[in-house]
Amino acid sequence: MSWFWPEGFYTFLMIAVFVAAAFWLKLPIAVAMLTAALAGTLASGNGIALRHLVEGEFGYLDTIMVIASAMIFMKAVQKTGFLDAFSVWIIRKFRRMPALLSIGIILLIMAPGMITGSSIASVLTTGALMAPVLVTLGVQREKAGAVIAMGALLGMVAPPVSIPTMMICAGVDIPYVGFTIPLLLCTLPLAVLFAFTMIYPGIRHFTDEAALEAQLARMTDKKLTFRLSLPVIVLVVLIAAEQFLAGCRYWHFLGMPLIFLISAAAGLFSGTKWNVAEAVSEAVDDSLPIMSILMGVGMFIQVMALNGAEGFIVVSALSIPSWALLAGVAIVMPVFGAVSAYGSASVLGVPFLLALLDYNVIIVASALGMLASLGDLMPPGSLSPFFAAQALGVDDRFKIAKHCVWPGIAVVLWGAAMILMSNQLAHYLF
Repeated sequence: MSWFWPEGFYTFLMIAVFVAAAFWLKLPIAVAMLTAALAGTLASGNGIALRHLVEGEFGYLDTIMVIASAMIFMKAVQKTGFLDAFSVWIIRKFRRMPALLSIGIILLIMAPGMITGSSIASVLTTGALMAPVLVTLGVQREKAGAVIAMGALLGMVAPPVSIPTMMICAGVDIPYVGFTIPLLLCTLPLAVLFAFTMIYPGIRHFTDEAALEAQLARMTDKKLTFRLSLPVIVLVVLIAAEQFLAGCRYWHFLGMPLIFLISAAAGLFSGTKWNVAEAVSEAVDDSLPIMSILMGVGMFIQVMALNGAEGFIVVSALSIPSWALLAGVAIVMPVFGAVSAYGSASVLGVPFLLALLDYNVIIVASALGMLASLGDLMPPGSLSPFFAAQALGVDDRFKIAKHCVWPGIAVVLWGAAMILMSNQLAHYLF
């Protein structure tokens, strides 16, 4: 395959316009995607191709609905006070057991990302909540920011809602079913590793109980009760029902958006007064950047299919030797994710998955989603370190980003190992 073929030229042109619009013109990622898509349609002689742009814009409608409803749920549990109360409960319950407390903290940071598929949601909610607690417990401020950034990244990949993996599945028409265990295998070992190497050393000698109690008292005065936990309990029950009652004549499939909305509505019975309209408005505002990126990615992919650029990338990936392909996956997906982790998952994840069909598809898609998520650490954006720096009052995001270097390398190595061992793992998992 040659870049001088028309399809190769269209591919290069779209990527170049995208990079120029995103980095030089500083346009929003969604607008940069739209600009690149228009360049692709015009260069290929298809005019503006409005039908394809609209069709691509709604290509990820299911994923957009999941994100919006998940953000509404997160706002509900935040407004009711459950997040604060649950965080305080975990710290008080396990503060005498630093190893378990370290694991509990990073899982708590991951939780919003697991529900919304967004690392930013984790950083801005439980990440911001845990930031002063980590510092009080003796974790260095910059390292605490790295903990939040890495926990948010793992939460973005972990089930039940892994947006990068869902986008890869949508690109190759694979149903998003059976990914729970592979995604947990991708993320939980790394979460434990980061807990013991980044949190535990700082808190194992912690003795200032008075400072910790003062910090916890500032967080909330609510106690964790069954009634306050009702939205989360409803969510867990409904997700379990979807998993174990599928096909049962007495159970109707609800889908993740409806499950999140029902669980959020359960917050009305939590015993706490909160403004529903305000919570929904904030949730939509917070999710708009993510949803707009998905619309831009959809248009970009649709145009690549229209002018043959997508086929060019797939055939080029298939022609790469296996050893170079795995190296390319480990390097190119995180680097391209610097512009958009979702864009990396969709634009590169699909051809790489098709090139790796000799391996188990479900496990490979999970690993590719994890590698794409590393884009949130990459400069110049460094989104997760940027918001973590804001939460901790650190003036330079790169002071936090440098503490994410070795954890990022660990993610790359674990992702590559998951791909190489996918067939053997599938023998035990499925």
